[in-house]
Amino acid sequence: MTAVADIGMIGLAVMGQNLILNMNDHGFVVCAYNRTVEKVDAFLQNEARGTKVVGAKSLKELVEKLKSPRKIMMLVKAGQGVDDMIQQLVPLLDRGDILIDGGNSEYKDSERRMKECAARGLLFVGSGVSGGEEGARRGPSLMPGGEPKAWPHLAPIFQSISAKVEGESCCDWVGDGGSGHFVKMVHNGIEYGDMQLICEAYHLMKDLLGLDHGEMSNVFEEWNKGELDSFLIEITRDILRFKDSDDQYLVEKIRDSAGQKGTGKWTAITALDHGVPVTLIGESVFARCLSCLVDERQVASKKLGGPTNKKYTGDKKAFLEAIKHALYASKIVSYTQGFMLMREAAKEYKWALNYGSIALMWRGGCIIRSAFLGNIKRAFDENPELSSLLLDDFFRKETARCQDGWRKVVSEAALAGVPVPALSAALAFYDGYRSPRLPANLLQAQRDYFGAHTYELLGSPGLFIHTNWTGHGGNVSASTYQV
Repeated sequence: MTAVADIGMIGLAVMGQNLILNMNDHGFVVCAYNRTVEKVDAFLQNEARGTKVVGAKSLKELVEKLKSPRKIMMLVKAGQGVDDMIQQLVPLLDRGDILIDGGNSEYKDSERRMKECAARGLLFVGSGVSGGEEGARRGPSLMPGGEPKAWPHLAPIFQSISAKVEGESCCDWVGDGGSGHFVKMVHNGIEYGDMQLICEAYHLMKDLLGLDHGEMSNVFEEWNKGELDSFLIEITRDILRFKDSDDQYLVEKIRDSAGQKGTGKWTAITALDHGVPVTLIGESVFARCLSCLVDERQVASKKLGGPTNKKYTGDKKAFLEAIKHALYASKIVSYTQGFMLMREAAKEYKWALNYGSIALMWRGGCIIRSAFLGNIKRAFDENPELSSLLLDDFFRKETARCQDGWRKVVSEAALAGVPVPALSAALAFYDGYRSPRLPANLLQAQRDYFGAHTYELLGSPGLFIHTNWTGHGGNVSASTYQV
């Protein structure tokens, strides 16, 4: 059989089909395969009709139709589904062939798979793909990482089909191992945070200010012209304007119980594992969990007391400006925390991450795309060793400018009983980060008192000591003491 295809695609759900059509538009011949082979025929006869896309009815046929080194991208269910597909492909491939996992896999799985493939002479790449259905078709954000030897073979395809901002591709090599999927995980965690912040702004406008849907939509439209210019602000504007067939606003008919696929949770768990205070994303995940307690919340709403008057009586226009400032400053904190997590992981896994390049990858094609990311790219371009975005001059000045409004919104929300967990968590992080001294000294004393866990003195950092606080507790510290 003649090798005719530049790349193979396994998985013909919406993302797979659209990526194939995108690749075809850019001159690449793609061989399509799906476990349910009827889908291959249906795709070729409908969406791919008139294109250069070819099909395969078996994995063997797929491999035979690919030019060497063979490049196969998998868009199958994360977890065991990816492992099973790799296991089926390995006997059919030659040394130097490339396997790409384009699903939302956990980064530790990608680390493992790269090593397993390397032992068989295969090059494994775990690539984040963001942008949804439209992004896949018109230009996604792509975050490939894994075996570096694979990148020269993938770069012409990936950088051609990716989104472009000011002529630059929203795709670049991320790093070794599972770094591509790690960066995609953090991207999704930030997405959780952005969405929750916007929802809290909507909640405040609706419950505290009493704005109608037209007014709220107009506010988001105005915000989208300035520093908050982003895809999520744009779609929120559209959602708030959308009416159902009965001329009622559809958003108010939707059950307030939010789903999740796990990447936000992974970000929060990974942050805990690495000891990085990614508090805003954590609160955003928990806010979704709380939203799911619909029946319990209905009962609690009738039994638990709170402020009786939620309406804001001050200057509404000024308070809207304060909400905008709170949202913007909190967004800065969210990205600060996300990049702190990537930096810590890079140290542990010895990834050479280019943070400016990552910000560029996110500027177009993906769900969190926004003009704001250009400022992040500039910050890391100017100082690649920047430990925190909050310490960059631009972001330091922006948070200072927004601080009064930010504090007013969080305090007024608390007084009115409107929950703003993400906005509050962002402000608490900001205040904690700028505090030269936190009450952890008392916490350490407590730990030493009840568990002999030791503490450091200000004058002797690195030297851990134990105090016999009660006079009868002994002098053995927890490092040698077993309960």
